[in-house]
Amino acid sequence: MYKKPRLSHVFLSQQLGAFPSYHSIKQTCSSMASMPKQKPTSIISSGNGVFPEEVVLQILARLPVKPLFRFKSVCKVWYRLVSDKYFVQLYNNVSVDNPMVLVELLRSFNVQPSYICVDRMRGVSEFSLDFLKDRVKVKASCNGLLCCASIPDKGIYYVCNPMTRDYRLLPRTRERPMTRFHPDNEATLVGLAYDLCNQKFKVVLAGFYRPFGRRPLDSFICLVYDSDSNAWTRSLSSQTEEFTHMNRNQVVYANGLLHWLTYSCLYILALDLNSLEWRKIPLPNKMVDGAGHRLHLLELEGSVSVIQISDAWMTMWVLEDLEGEKWREADRVSLKCIRGMVPSVFPISQNSEFIFLATQRQILVYHRRSRVWKEMYFVKNISSYPLWFSAHAFRGTIVPCHPGVDCSKESLI
Repeated sequence: MYKKPRLSHVFLSQQLGAFPSYHSIKQTCSSMASMPKQKPTSIISSGNGVFPEEVVLQILARLPVKPLFRFKSVCKVWYRLVSDKYFVQLYNNVSVDNPMVLVELLRSFNVQPSYICVDRMRGVSEFSLDFLKDRVKVKASCNGLLCCASIPDKGIYYVCNPMTRDYRLLPRTRERPMTRFHPDNEATLVGLAYDLCNQKFKVVLAGFYRPFGRRPLDSFICLVYDSDSNAWTRSLSSQTEEFTHMNRNQVVYANGLLHWLTYSCLYILALDLNSLEWRKIPLPNKMVDGAGHRLHLLELEGSVSVIQISDAWMTMWVLEDLEGEKWREADRVSLKCIRGMVPSVFPISQNSEFIFLATQRQILVYHRRSRVWKEMYFVKNISSYPLWFSAHAFRGTIVPCHPGVDCSKESLI
């Protein structure tokens, strides 16, 4: 059985809410070298303040990725920590419970976009994808990984972790670029599925086959990349679905399936990643009947969720039983406080405690328990695109893009 790393006698701050300074931690770890090895006790009283190893792990698992990686130089134990299986799993499990919003700030087509990450607890931070050495567009997000498409070179895709700056260039497919509505030769649907348990991911490109010089047919081509085999698998089906921009952005991975909401909003189109078969999940009549409301597809703690927005209310639905196609109304929120923003507000990310929403120039968060709205980010300069146009759900994990590769060796700047 795999054992977690031992971090006995690691001195942290006297207060749990304050992070220790780099200098004080390094002095403490230096003194640890002369200490005799002994079995760690549950709690050790000391004027310096000592925590048991599990408490230390829990504190470190709640640090942002960049400070965590900077602490590698504190001591050998912490250097090995970020590549330790037990701690990586602990850190990722904590991060999954803290959904965030990634926003790609697009100002013009020819200018490299900038990126921000909005965290409910830590606020707004900037990051870059310059380590890809390409001008890219974020197409999908799943459990801390991003699937990015090259803008100048059509058909080039990357999967990367922007927090660790680890990435993988996917092999080219042999298919002709797929499109139906746009002249940019992009796939109609792009999905990313990352399994935190086995640390493997899959990328899905799906679109309508178009013979050279002719209009698209109803032949729906699906290409699935497997990180384990480093190869693409091709399947063909007959589909006539249409998708809006937000439908394509809001792809949800849950229970081994990738889900997209169709343009008609009558059902969800889902792809089983094991059998590569498509299935339709109908939405309840209470959700689709009537006019004047919008539907958005989100993930809620491992389940598929649909957010229904009308002029006055926002209703959260959860798919409780996939096989029985049973939906449950989880929450209902009044939009009276943001009535003027309702036409341009789009839900992006959520958990059982809060939900992030994007407008033309703002990122909002709604706390479900306190029923309080809060502005997290505001664009001062008018952008060419609204924030919701390029906003994705995100989580700050330390998962690798290459199984077996130590992400702790990457440079974080």
